[in-house]
Amino acid sequence: MSHTSRLLRATLPFTLAALGVVPSAHAQTAGAGTDDAAQPATQSDMQADAQGDEIVVTGSYARSLAAATETKRQAAYGVDSINSTDIGKFPTQNVAEALQLVTGVAITRPRGEGLYVSVRGLGPQFQSTMLNGRSVAINDLIENGGAAGRQFRFEMLPAEFVSQIDVVKTPTSDMTEGALGGNIDVHTFRPLEVGTKTTLNLRGTYTTMTDKVKPNATALTSYKSEDGTFGLLAGAQYWSKAVRNDRWYNNGWILNRFTAPAAGGLPAGLYTPIRTRPTIETEKRERYSGLISAQWKPSDELETTLDVLGTRLDVAYDEFGLDIYPDDAGGSGVPGVSIVPGSVKLDGNTVVAATINNVRFMGTREYSLNRHDLLSVGLKQSWKPEGWDVTANVNWSYAHSFHPSYDVGTVRSRIQFNAPLTYDATGGYKVIPTFTTTVDPTNPANFTLYPFNIAPKNSKDWDWYARLDVGHQMDGFLTRIAAGGEYHWRKRDYRRRDFTVTPAAGTQLLTFAPDGYEALPFDDFLSGVSGNGPRNWIVPITSVFYDKLFTDAVANAPLSAGDRRASYVVTEKTASGYVRADYAVGSSITGNVGIRYVHTDQVASGTLTLGTTPTPASFPKTFNNWLPSFNLRAELSPTLIARLAASRVLTRPNVTQSAPQISVSTDAATGSGGNPDLVPFLATQFDGSLEWYFNRKGSLTAALFYKAMDNYITAQNINVEIPGRGTILLSTQVNGGDAKVYGAEAAYNQVFTFLPKPLDGLGIQASYTHTSVQANYTAGARTIEDQLIGLSKNSFNLVGFYDYGPVSARLSYVWRDKYLAGTGSTTNTPSYIDAFGSLDGNLSFRVTDKTTVSLEAINIAGARQYSYSDDPIRYNEIHYWGRTILFGVRTEF
Repeated sequence: MSHTSRLLRATLPFTLAALGVVPSAHAQTAGAGTDDAAQPATQSDMQADAQGDEIVVTGSYARSLAAATETKRQAAYGVDSINSTDIGKFPTQNVAEALQLVTGVAITRPRGEGLYVSVRGLGPQFQSTMLNGRSVAINDLIENGGAAGRQFRFEMLPAEFVSQIDVVKTPTSDMTEGALGGNIDVHTFRPLEVGTKTTLNLRGTYTTMTDKVKPNATALTSYKSEDGTFGLLAGAQYWSKAVRNDRWYNNGWILNRFTAPAAGGLPAGLYTPIRTRPTIETEKRERYSGLISAQWKPSDELETTLDVLGTRLDVAYDEFGLDIYPDDAGGSGVPGVSIVPGSVKLDGNTVVAATINNVRFMGTREYSLNRHDLLSVGLKQSWKPEGWDVTANVNWSYAHSFHPSYDVGTVRSRIQFNAPLTYDATGGYKVIPTFTTTVDPTNPANFTLYPFNIAPKNSKDWDWYARLDVGHQMDGFLTRIAAGGEYHWRKRDYRRRDFTVTPAAGTQLLTFAPDGYEALPFDDFLSGVSGNGPRNWIVPITSVFYDKLFTDAVANAPLSAGDRRASYVVTEKTASGYVRADYAVGSSITGNVGIRYVHTDQVASGTLTLGTTPTPASFPKTFNNWLPSFNLRAELSPTLIARLAASRVLTRPNVTQSAPQISVSTDAATGSGGNPDLVPFLATQFDGSLEWYFNRKGSLTAALFYKAMDNYITAQNINVEIPGRGTILLSTQVNGGDAKVYGAEAAYNQVFTFLPKPLDGLGIQASYTHTSVQANYTAGARTIEDQLIGLSKNSFNLVGFYDYGPVSARLSYVWRDKYLAGTGSTTNTPSYIDAFGSLDGNLSFRVTDKTTVSLEAINIAGARQYSYSDDPIRYNEIHYWGRTILFGVRTEF
């Protein structure tokens, strides 16, 4: 070992102690299946910087960055981390929004709130999320029934409870399988790491679209005994937010809708718009969360840890829309749409302007109170006699997403009229197209009642997890041998009903006068976007429609065949075992090699329709997979580290993809259903990186990655006959596609300590990821080439920060390229989310040693999110959720 290397190793514990950081045993020897994680510093005004033996004090964000950098540097595999700057003080107000600062990570943010996470271009379902090293149950989407099953909702985790998040990109054999993208391990605070202290964080959240301020209060208290053998930590949070999202919505563009003579007789090969809706979505969000962690460490050999996390999130969703159907097939005596040939204007094969007769206009009000409960209880026992480490973990978690009232789910109150539509979409996808009609949508006398619908949904997810790991330290080429086993039981029980009440044909809305309807209660719909679409219309009042139409007879009706088809139960029993060997060649080359075996028994149960009879059905399926892994870490110099990695990984299908159920739209001749014969996605992946740590506050890293996926699950659309509904286009999935994902990422961070005071508190953090794909699969008869859903070719983040004395400031810009959002079908176009970037900022001032005031802003530039079909002339969606301002005070005692 060189003199410089020995000096670094000798001074590292002292430096980390000044940081308040413990070198990560998790990062060095353990996997995502354990929960020994590096913890952040807990003194908000300190950051160590070695200049000889001198320790220089700087600010909190720099310290957080240094802790994450040290985790990456010491890890035995490829990992990126983000750390809390102090107890109860994560860098952002949302865990998903914090993760977007990690190299290679992108997020989705429906209505402006970070929710789902993608890694290296692979979408949310390809990530495995752990809580303190243990699997966790998953809440599902119930607002409109778009359930998925494996996409963890990061809004369920209060950022103030989180100490560190690790994103593992090159797994080891002891890590719980399930990720083609990344293993995301979220660590919460523990008392023996925090010590004895209490923090109180009071904030207000202001959203510009609602012009409302909502409160946020978090309390965390921790006790550590004087002898350091016992600790108890408790936390509680109340969080609320008012949300409004203005949305111009389009369901796609359809091929050959008007070729029939009665429909206008247009030539084949032309695309026209389908269901379009100006809409305002509002939410009242309230979250109640609690955290308990207890640790008992009677000796250096024994440690017991208990972690309990509970969250309840209530979202009262209220939507105001005007559905417009240029593709309406008609029915109930109403003729289908027909285009006026002389009005047609073409751009290539797209009808960008026309007049269409008999278009249905539908004023809609959609309301639902959606409750998401999550409870996780984990117990860990570790025993570390000399040369050995034995760890047992057990965890139970339960996620429940439902509507608190048993019979009220998503309530759809709708009114309608038919009229000609003249549209002009020549302005492209970033403006509202011209949509005009000869009938006034603000006059209630023009509307009749449309079928009223209530859809209760109830999603329950149970997750049992038990694990035993045994490791032995050795001398020589093999430095450690570890083996272990894991048992994982998961059950998803999803229930849905659809109560539909069809009023007599032609029933006037005025029969519900005077209090059954109102003008759109907003006068500034997408006010910053040009265009001549509808901005005011009549909407129903939910309570009146519910009282008048949802009678006891309707509520007590038996389950229909459609209700049975929409419900399912999927259970998974997974038994796995691994062997891992850590090796060293001299003092500079270390690594690990191992293999994991996974046996999965799955039973998917639901209802199929055989003829006209709903028939219960269960489909057992067994998977057996061998997953080898290899990691190598080479210290080329005291500041330069190279890594090589290879592994076989898997992601199981989303639960809804495997469920033998069919759910049919209430508004269109479409449906979706599962395929219980699906097998997991599998991939062989390779990774190489070079990391230069040019000082303790700076690094420059780069990586190349390659993933060859087989058994890729692709969409398939087929026409099926549904009793009582006729022929529908059923969207389902099949195995068989191949795809290759490859790319490069680079990251740079540095505190400019070489500048004169006070400029030496300036710093920068930046990363860039490029991802490409080779793929060829079909959506119906449509070929999709070199694209995967959710994959952006380019993404980057850039953070400038300043930490000096009592002042801490940060300005970040996070951007991702366009990506495929939907594959479309034989006749319907694919859809793309356009490139999007968010400018966010944070400013805090420490008024005393214990008290800090802060101001944070999200989407400072007021960016809008756009989408389009496979040609930018074909508009799809415009979203605008405004800006969010957070302000508050945090104190410690």
